[in-house]
Amino acid sequence: MHASLQHAAAIVAQIRELRYFEGAVWVNGNKTVIPLTAPSGFGAAAFDSGGVTKHLPMGKVPDETEVLDKFGYASGALRFDLTLSAESSAEVYLAIPFGEMKPEADLSTIRSLQHVSGPEQFERALQDWEAKLGAVEIQVPPQVQAIADTFKTAAGHILINRDGPALHPGPRRYNRSWIRDGAIMGAALIRAGYPTAIRDFIRWYARFQAEDGNIPDCADREGTEWLPEFDAYGEFIYAVAEYYRFTGDKEFLYEMQPAVAKTLAYMEGLRSKRLTEEYRSGEKQACYGLLPESMSHEGYMAHPVHAYWDDFWAIRGLRDASFMAEVLGDTAEAERLSFLQEAMSENVTASLQAAMARHKIDFIPGSVEFGDFDPTATSIAIGLLDQLHLLPLKETHNTYDKYLYGFRERAGGTLNWNNYSAYEIRIIGALVKLGRRRDALDVLGFMLRDRRIPPWNQWPEISWRDPSGPSFIGDLPHTWISAEYMLAMCSMFAYEREEDDSLVIAAGLAEEWLSDGFEVGVRNLPTYHGNLSYSLRLESTDTMRLKLEGDLEVPQGGIVVMPPLPRPIRQVQINGKPVSDFKSERFTCREVPSESVVKFW
Repeated sequence: MHASLQHAAAIVAQIRELRYFEGAVWVNGNKTVIPLTAPSGFGAAAFDSGGVTKHLPMGKVPDETEVLDKFGYASGALRFDLTLSAESSAEVYLAIPFGEMKPEADLSTIRSLQHVSGPEQFERALQDWEAKLGAVEIQVPPQVQAIADTFKTAAGHILINRDGPALHPGPRRYNRSWIRDGAIMGAALIRAGYPTAIRDFIRWYARFQAEDGNIPDCADREGTEWLPEFDAYGEFIYAVAEYYRFTGDKEFLYEMQPAVAKTLAYMEGLRSKRLTEEYRSGEKQACYGLLPESMSHEGYMAHPVHAYWDDFWAIRGLRDASFMAEVLGDTAEAERLSFLQEAMSENVTASLQAAMARHKIDFIPGSVEFGDFDPTATSIAIGLLDQLHLLPLKETHNTYDKYLYGFRERAGGTLNWNNYSAYEIRIIGALVKLGRRRDALDVLGFMLRDRRIPPWNQWPEISWRDPSGPSFIGDLPHTWISAEYMLAMCSMFAYEREEDDSLVIAAGLAEEWLSDGFEVGVRNLPTYHGNLSYSLRLESTDTMRLKLEGDLEVPQGGIVVMPPLPRPIRQVQINGKPVSDFKSERFTCREVPSESVVKFW
């Protein structure tokens, strides 16, 4: 979750002035709503006169067309008188330009919009969005087309919520920028073909960095917020590195190197507080080498703790900073940071074992102090951050067994539940990388069915069992959750595995998607190794054909193919040549373009 309640009022826009002028509604003198269908009238009212809702039940609007409201709660309504015969329909078109406009300066723009028909403008808008969102294509059969549609909608929602370079997780309550949300939304957009979004966000957010290197948890036009959320440092560094990995823009690395260096210094200073003799033994030993107590991802606002979420991000930050130092030719710094990353990784692994022993649990805890069950936090390490090697494998699987038990009770109606957070979408990617394809598909199916509402392709921060209940939902759409959905989808089709420098494809696809001869795959999906295109098709019950294309440099570990058929592989041919190096559930391709024919037992 995000901002505490005391911050909510600061992010609600006030309406102090409404004015109907030259066929447009002007809000506070700098925002406008332009009816492209001629209205029958417009009326506005101040708060202390009862507002516009006093008039609407009688089918009327106020007589006033201009109003000032000292409280900032002015309201107004456009009236459209329509005469419809039985079973007929009518459409009303409005244009709402982004950005600020002035009545006197922008009248020519207003009139140019008014002289184009509503349907024509709507078609132009559709074409514009298709161009924006059509860079990456997800190909699935009609019965699961919602998978692809929701991916595109999620990207669109992130772009709509954006305020210039600032990435906002919500349109109302969360109309601010968090480094955490922004880094994750940027990582999603770059995989949708929008690399500049994360670049512009980081360049903008870096302006708020303190002189000592501290990174604010949150920023907007009004300033910054400095809550103790120690995931911020790793997230900032990761975002810089992620942009480079996809673009190769070394100039941006040079530009951001001073900010990265200051961030590292601040983060190392924090960690040094847990490298003292005090933390080498006794009860405090479980905290040795970690970052100090924090609110973390706002999961511990009442009681700051040593949260592993922070440490997962810190390790990723050290790893990425080492990588960037190597790219920039600073070998000594790269080696130093690599040593720190390995040392902190060992500290976290040891801490996890100590915390599980202390709390007598057999799953991965969210924090040292509580030993709490938090599979969504654990999933950030496995999914986005590629840190499965940090976690004990048995306890990791226990974590998801425990989650899935409760999930299936909820989904099956046997659990009397009130609400959950759609951050759980993140778990899909973790399950894919754990090789638990069917479990991932089960979670995906539930999440798609529980979109609020399904045709809108979105989720709130909090989903209540009763969707109509008057309860806190955060924001809708909540575009951090949208980003997590996009990242989960990408992992199902393709993900980078850094431990062996490979690209894994098809690990989350369903066997049933290939029924009836449908082709399944992606086109132009950005990866660390270039843009990936592939299609899978069943030619018979025991034969699958894979076409690999794209502007792709094959990584050192190859392209690891995980076919969605549950039967073991018995034969592989790549470009007409037999391949002997394969396992029952996967094979490796090192040729692009290529065509593989796979036969199963």
